[in-house]
Amino acid sequence: MSENTAHGTLAIIASLIVALILTIIPIPEVLEAFRPAWVPMVVIYWVMALPQRIGVASGWIIGLFLDVASGALLGQNALALSLLAFLTLQLHQRIRVYPLGQQTLSILMFFPRLKRLFCWVRGRSCYHLETWRYWMSSLNRMLFGPMIFVV
Repeated sequence: MSENTAHGTLAIIASLIVALILTIIPIPEVLEAFRPAWVPMVVIYWVMALPQRIGVASGWIIGLFLDVASGALLGQNALALSLLAFLTLQLHQRIRVYPLGQQTLSILMFFPRLKRLFCWVRGRSCYHLETWRYWMSSLNRMLFGPMIFVV
């Protein structure tokens, strides 16, 4: 493994760890609806930037870590992140040619699909959702998405 490859792998792992920490850090319940989904946004970034290295299997593994760290149903985030990685892999060449604003809007379309998947999984497990608070975080992704791309 060359030095650049090892350095790149460390950057990927470090960014995912930071995203995981930002996701599980406790915040007041009132602000919980406004917390962006850091891990999915970082996964989208790395799949778009390095599709040959980060893919569906990586999304599954990262999702399992997120499930364990957040106390979610085991496999819920793994399924969602692997589907997100698959969608991103399928469309990354088309999305990359757009300017940053259009990329943000294109990627924003992924998140309602993820939310519907979460609603379906949680509904099957008899978990009650507060609808407006649950969907509010999708808007935050649009605001923080360009910031992750720039950073």
